[in-house]
Amino acid sequence: MKLAKLCAEAGLACPANGEAEVTGFAIDNRKVAPGTVFGAFQGARVNGEDFIAAAIEAGAVAVIARPEAKVEGAVHIADPEPRRTFAQLAARFFTPVPAHIVAVTGTNGKTSTVEMTRQIWRMAGERAASIGTLGVTTPDGSVSTGLTTPDIVTFLSNLSGLAREGVTHVAYEASSHGLSQFRNEGVPVEAVAFTNFSRDHLDYHADMEEYFLAKMRLFDEVASDGATAVIWRGSDSGEWTARAIEHAEKRGLTPFTVGEKGEGIRLVSREATALGQDLTVEHDGQTRTFRLPLIGAYQVSNALVSAGLALASGIDAGRVWDAVARLQPVRGRLERAVIAPSGAPVYVDYAHTPDALTAAIAALRPHVAAKDGARLITVFGAGGDRDHGKRAPMGEAASQGSDLVIVTDDNPRGEEPSAIRAAVMQGVSGEALEIGGRRDAIARAIAEAGEGDIVLVAGKGHEQGQIIGSGENMKVHPFDDVEVARECAAAHAETMK
Repeated sequence: MKLAKLCAEAGLACPANGEAEVTGFAIDNRKVAPGTVFGAFQGARVNGEDFIAAAIEAGAVAVIARPEAKVEGAVHIADPEPRRTFAQLAARFFTPVPAHIVAVTGTNGKTSTVEMTRQIWRMAGERAASIGTLGVTTPDGSVSTGLTTPDIVTFLSNLSGLAREGVTHVAYEASSHGLSQFRNEGVPVEAVAFTNFSRDHLDYHADMEEYFLAKMRLFDEVASDGATAVIWRGSDSGEWTARAIEHAEKRGLTPFTVGEKGEGIRLVSREATALGQDLTVEHDGQTRTFRLPLIGAYQVSNALVSAGLALASGIDAGRVWDAVARLQPVRGRLERAVIAPSGAPVYVDYAHTPDALTAAIAALRPHVAAKDGARLITVFGAGGDRDHGKRAPMGEAASQGSDLVIVTDDNPRGEEPSAIRAAVMQGVSGEALEIGGRRDAIARAIAEAGEGDIVLVAGKGHEQGQIIGSGENMKVHPFDDVEVARECAAAHAETMK
């Protein structure tokens, strides 16, 4: 495609060398081939402008960069915000895309919500996919990307590839990092969702206000005109939810609130059962009662937000609710890994913020046996080189809902693991243990668990490795909480023979 045609379709001024043939897009100069449009962006660690000359030498026909960047030998498409311009131009190149695209933001619940939305679509007979922390999940399998929101070139090429494979419905996670870096721009988004908001990523964002506004870019700029905004509005929803509704209304989106205070879908009642929850909801003038085969209040919120997105994409209500009643657990999200020799179930969850820990613990608490001495045992840690301020609150959150807390390591990265644990322990009260080795901590929890107890292993969820070190010294050691829990349970069973 001619560069001039791409620019015209993106609403950009036609460059002098508009007849250049564009063959691809890249933000890594090592991936530049003749005919590539190169995006030169300033990053936290690397300045892409330092590689402009190398990209041009490799065949780049155009470079999108700040006006002050030095570009010689190729068209310079200058913009103070080059990431946005690059995304707008690349979106015209990577076509077609699926007809129905929805996006989910929020601090917690994004992964579960996009995956549940994909499940609902699939059960309704649509060819559907999801993009996010778990990778690209298609009707035919899953491929890991390693990032909640992949880079813009990967994101757009994934969408185009899915469309060419016949996928018509896609749900993707919109992280605050991805939104602030324009990593998911330029495609029609017919519905967006806001799950919840609490402290996280303040190592990247200056404060909670900046963090929230980054997420609101999904409503303010990314969503298509007239899109539906599905917003969780539970009994305890407060200022952030109200502000999300305001952003939706100001943009001209159609708010569709979901939850105990929801006007689109109202949660009338919820009752925990042995393996799920009985729900009664009101939608479109009808009351429905069904069993959700998942445990935990936050699983209800994820499921109902997913139902709202499916409805917004045009799926018949009867098929939506039938599918919600058949939803399957999402990998690493309150996933039951094993039953300990004592009979205690061991659950693995991705919770790695104070609010997420509180929610996971609250989800499991009703299922702890109603007998004297039955305990909820929580194993968790905090990641290194990340928001230090959430560590003590994580310890406090775990202590408030658990009967025994075991603080361990979780991706210490470039920090001293004992220092991270010490910061977490500052918030811990009640019965607690500090065990540095994560495998040892999980083994101890399983050994401690008796009949009627529940073990929660939190923080890593679906992750397959333990990250130790940083930069050139970083190593990822194989570590899967689910597999380790099973191995520890089997080993403990051997000792009991």
